[in-house]
Amino acid sequence: MNTILTISGSPHIHSKESVKKIMWSVVIAMIPMAVTSVLFFGWDALRVMAVSVATCLLVEWAIQKFLIKTTTTINDGSAVITGMLLAFNVPSGLDWWINVIGAIVAIGVAKMSFGGLGKNPFNPALVGRVFLLVSFPQQMTIWPKANVLIEETTQVITGATQALPDATTGATPMEIIKGGIITGRDVTDVVAQLPDYAQFLIGQHGGSLGEMSVIAILLGGIFMLFRKIITWHIPVSFLGAAFIFAAIMHWIDPSLYIPPMYHLIFGGMLLGALFMATDMTTSPMNPLGQIVFGIGCGALTMVIRLWGAYPEGVSFAILIMNAFVPLINKGFKPKKFGKIKK
Repeated sequence: MNTILTISGSPHIHSKESVKKIMWSVVIAMIPMAVTSVLFFGWDALRVMAVSVATCLLVEWAIQKFLIKTTTTINDGSAVITGMLLAFNVPSGLDWWINVIGAIVAIGVAKMSFGGLGKNPFNPALVGRVFLLVSFPQQMTIWPKANVLIEETTQVITGATQALPDATTGATPMEIIKGGIITGRDVTDVVAQLPDYAQFLIGQHGGSLGEMSVIAILLGGIFMLFRKIITWHIPVSFLGAAFIFAAIMHWIDPSLYIPPMYHLIFGGMLLGALFMATDMTTSPMNPLGQIVFGIGCGALTMVIRLWGAYPEGVSFAILIMNAFVPLINKGFKPKKFGKIKK
């Protein structure tokens, strides 16, 4: 017989998809957030994204070239994603050298020290962001106000000559609510001072680059769902768990806890649920495990937001659940093909 049977490892799936195509599709999904961040924060937003992405690419290339001495993979898009997500989680006015440090930690420590793409247990961008938050808490909590570029463009079009004020910083909605609760104010009065739902959908508030526009985040998430890069399991369970948790607490004491919908559109919950918790390397493989993972992320986010020292909690919640992924994968294994149920 001239025919030789060749046996290869699983999975035996024929698909046109590749790691490179998937990674660059995620980059495309982030374009709406990148555009809106520049519109709302001006050219500083573009500077932060450029520095973050360039540093991530350079660090990954240097480690593979001179330390690991292996083929460089910076063209697969994964380092670009890490750089973009890191930029989306910091203020637009962040000093460039702090941004560089965050990118070095994200790629050098959280990704390449574990062996590179597919081997890191924690989301690299979130590791970089949390490192910066702990190391530079003051710089990481100065939030420039939105609509800077829009106002500058309006001045050019209308011929106005007055300069924009230098003091253009403001607290995020979550910081305003947290501060109001700490000072003993009724939550209803605090929420009344915030922009309405429509303004939050567009993005007229302080915050990091990627959390500004709900519409921009949803556009990217829908694109990834349509391309089947992510599934519904983690985002729905993440947001659903947070919503139910917040609804129960609001029902118990509406003067102390804000309505649940605000938690979904304030801060980085949507960004985290759609773009960071769904990272295929650091999330469970089985759909049921993904639901458990998402519920854990949502519940931990609410615990940190309601009773923790930080007004946010998405980054910490996802990183904590990243640590449980190996255990979740063991507990929710898919049934083996052809196995007879006893």
